[in-house]
Amino acid sequence: MFELIKKRTENVKNEITSGLTVALALVPEAVAFSFVAGVDPLVGLYAACMVGFITSIFGGRPGMISGATGALAVVMVSLVKEGNEMGLAMAAPVADMGLQYLFLTVILMGIFQIIAGACKLGKFIRLVPHPVMLGFVNGLAIVIFLSQLNMFKSVEGGVTRWMQGPELFTMAGLVLVTMGIMVFLPKIMQKVPAALTAIVVVTGITLYFDLNVATVGSFIRDGGGDGLKGGLPVFQSQLFTIIPWNLETLSFILPYAFILAGVGIIESLLTLNLLDEITETRGNSNRECLAQGAANIVTALFGGMGGCAMIGQSIINVNSGGRGRLSGIIAALALLCFILFGSAYIEQVPIAALTGIMFMVVIGTFAWSCLRIIHKIPKADALVLITVSGLTVAYDLALAVFVGIIMSALVFSWENALRIRARKRVKPDGTKVYEIWGPLFFGSTQMFVSKFDVKGDPENVEIDFIESRVSDYSGIDAISGIVDRYEREGKRITLKHLSTDCKKLLNKSDKKYKTIILEKIDDPRYHVVAEPTIFE
Repeated sequence: MFELIKKRTENVKNEITSGLTVALALVPEAVAFSFVAGVDPLVGLYAACMVGFITSIFGGRPGMISGATGALAVVMVSLVKEGNEMGLAMAAPVADMGLQYLFLTVILMGIFQIIAGACKLGKFIRLVPHPVMLGFVNGLAIVIFLSQLNMFKSVEGGVTRWMQGPELFTMAGLVLVTMGIMVFLPKIMQKVPAALTAIVVVTGITLYFDLNVATVGSFIRDGGGDGLKGGLPVFQSQLFTIIPWNLETLSFILPYAFILAGVGIIESLLTLNLLDEITETRGNSNRECLAQGAANIVTALFGGMGGCAMIGQSIINVNSGGRGRLSGIIAALALLCFILFGSAYIEQVPIAALTGIMFMVVIGTFAWSCLRIIHKIPKADALVLITVSGLTVAYDLALAVFVGIIMSALVFSWENALRIRARKRVKPDGTKVYEIWGPLFFGSTQMFVSKFDVKGDPENVEIDFIESRVSDYSGIDAISGIVDRYEREGKRITLKHLSTDCKKLLNKSDKKYKTIILEKIDDPRYHVVAEPTIFE
């Protein structure tokens, strides 16, 4: 009993400390993505609070952190810009019409995500091949790394430049101190949260030695913000009065909402799969879609920019011991407390400490084993992995995953299309037998048809499918075409070892197949183009 209480106490402590660590790491990320989207920092911070809180309670993956992300921000920036231009054209009563259109788009985005969850479309994330997953992980690691390099820039007189001299050495030194603490502290004291300790130590160093380094506060002000301090989120009642509710508005926001919903679902479910592998547990993809959709609707109604799962913060949370829902709840509530009460203290946290933590996330996220095995895996898989990684960095996650799945599907279809074989033999009575081996589907029908010598075959021909499987209607059509060709030549053909489903489809197309198909007790049992059963 005492051991159980002790273990539960330790778990709660880990959840709380990991939640606080994530909350600190969320601040610069949410602010940076707000600047990318062209909105006020509080819009991103409110999104991180509300989306993170709702998905932590109702989401399908305990321990996963959600908030404002760069993948969504890069889509939102053009939406906000075009929305502002539309506002100027119609002399809108408010200056930030782009922001109002953003809120409305995020509401529609959430509706799309709820529909996806209700229709159980989340299960299709299981169709993402492993090379695509590895490419996604590596690409995001590179994106996170490149985004942190921007922290080595400073603003002087409105001009952004790379750090040099003592400024650069100080920044790099604090980053290395942070990373050193995260590497070596767990080897000395495992019960002390390494990431949170690193933030406290590095902040103490900068304050004690009065180092002139970039902090959370200076980062916000350099980006054009006024600071971290704000109030509680306010219901956006003007959404229903300022924006005209007509077909023109719908046609403007619909494409953006669809893209944002797709990007959000893909990034969230791929992050869910990654955490499943790390924690050796299984999340619920459809429940996550529903929670993400509801969270985005709520955050838009209360002035947030919307969001989805954040792979960097999720890995920080899991590695810090946050495996349950409590850590995400603590992170969201702590972030709200920072905004309301602790802004003066949080603004003093050095950016170097948070950058060091994110560098450790990069090291932990990147699949280093790929470098060792890439020359050992099939070339097609290696090409998919590299392509997905490159597209994730150069363009966006949704495009990269889509291209990776298409490439993997084409490779799979082509390889299986080449597996169709036909062993030929002649019976003592002169009947020629074709024993078909391999899958018969849309990709292999042409190869299947080429196996038969219709004109040169004897009067009696038998096609045996004992070692083949007809996978779709294209296969059925190919069989029907071969039968017709033999009949036009005046030859008798019989079909053996077709499944009940195949026989049913052929008999439905033409009654003649009742005499062509031989019924055998050992006929296989499988369905053609059947709806698979998915166990959630």
